[in-house]
Parts: sequence; structure tokens; C-alpha cells
Amino acid sequence: MDDIVDVWAQHPTERFTQVPWLAPLLRWTQNAGPTVGRALPVEATLGAMDQAGVTTALLSAWHAPNGSLISNDEVAEVVNAHPDRFAGLAAVDLTDPVAATRQIRHAVTELGFVGVRIVPWLWKLPPNDRRYYPIYVACVELGVPLCTQIGHTGPLFPSEPGRPIPYLDEVLLDFPDLVVVGGHVGYPWMHEVLALAAKYPNFHVDTSAYALHRLPPELVDFMRGRGRGRVLFGSNWPMLSPARCLEHLDKLGLDDEARALFLAGNARRLFFKS
Repeated sequence: MDDIVDVWAQHPTERFTQVPWLAPLLRWTQNAGPTVGRALPVEATLGAMDQAGVTTALLSAWHAPNGSLISNDEVAEVVNAHPDRFAGLAAVDLTDPVAATRQIRHAVTELGFVGVRIVPWLWKLPPNDRRYYPIYVACVELGVPLCTQIGHTGPLFPSEPGRPIPYLDEVLLDFPDLVVVGGHVGYPWMHEVLALAAKYPNFHVDTSAYALHRLPPELVDFMRGRGRGRVLFGSNWPMLSPARCLEHLDKLGLDDEARALFLAGNARRLFFKS
């Protein structure tokens, strides 16, 4: 049986499910929307993982400009209840950099979180904005990846902050030791995504928000060959279930090594170093 790590998932709070941008996202993913307006029981998230054979899921906290949607402490509560199934990714307020770096250190050193996730479209700020830079310093010092979003947005927000060049290009130049995982593939800027992957060994891509049969062909070619160590599986649960994402896994044409790296090996190398 495959070891599978889902690097982009949420266990949503009621606050998260009530944000107005969630409804068009669920339409985009053809989700029937059972989570809109209410929190999910943890059994639902575990059940979705079990259905797909997911061993471990990275649960994201979410902090928006108007406040926390899923707090670091709420993620920690779920992780602590099921430490063999979950790990946490921290989220912080970009407008308060001192507090943000303190929260990251607390999340990593005391709560055991394995990374940080910042979603640029939520802030309408590209990742080379000065407000991100203290976050990057904290990630480098603590040795954890920065997880972000690349490509267009499902929610009705501007997509420009997700364009890889020049924004992430400048970040990766300024922080050569920063490990970055760009989630949601990066379409329609696939040539820019693959150019960054060729240029920067610390830049990775995850396939969250995509069923595997809908991945851009150039990304699949990259996964089969020289990029086999650079692409990670993600679902974006509960917007997409991991089972739905993985339905056509065998059609990707990955050899055994590439398949194992994509499903779990790359994630375990980046997030679970010990």
C-alpha cells in the first residue's frame, strides 16, 4: 500500500465555512457544499483520508486581513488529538510582523508545526511585498518550509499575486535557503513555474486543488523525469477530497520511484526531517 501525505488540507472551523469567497470556490470544484456554514467533525476529515489511503495530512491554519479563520491553536488541538495522522502549518497576520514571527516560533518550537502557509490572494499582496520578509527569515531560521499559493484563484480575488515571475523569483533570489512549496500547480503560468523549478533547487510544487487527470501535461512530464523530487501531492480538502484527486493516479505514467516521491517521499523529506 502506498504511503500518502496530503500537503494541503484544512479542518474547517465555522468561521472558515462562513467566508463569502468559499461558495464560488465550491462551485469551481463542483463540491456539493456540505461544509458551508458549519464546522466539520474531525471524523469527516479522517474518513476522507482513510477513503483515499492518506497516511498523514498537513492541516493549514488560516489568517485573513480581518482576523483568524482557523487559528494555530485550533489546528494544534486537532493535531494533538491525532498526532499519528496530522501535522500543522501555521498562519499569521502579515500586518504585525513582530507578533507574526513570535507566533511562528511558538508554533514550530512549542506546538510542533512543520511549516508556515501564507496565501497571497487572501491579502492581495504578492509574495515579494516587504510584509512577508520577516516571515521568510523566521522560516529559514527555524528550518521549515514556506507554503504558498501559485497560479489563478478559484475564489473571486485577483490572480496576479499568484504569478510566479517576478514575485516568487525575487523572493527565491533574496532567500536562497528558503524552502518554498507553491500550491495549486501554478496554471496558467506553467512555463514560469517550471522555469523557477529549474533555477532554484529549493522551489517545489504541490498538486492541491487539482484532480490528477487535470494536471497540465508539462507538469506531468516534469514529475516523470527531472522533477520527480520536486512535486508533492495535495488535495485542498474539504474543497476537493483526496480520493477524487487520486482517482486517475495510474494514468500519470509514473515509475515506482517517481510515484513514491510524489505521494509521500518528497513531503517527508521537506516536512519531517527527523
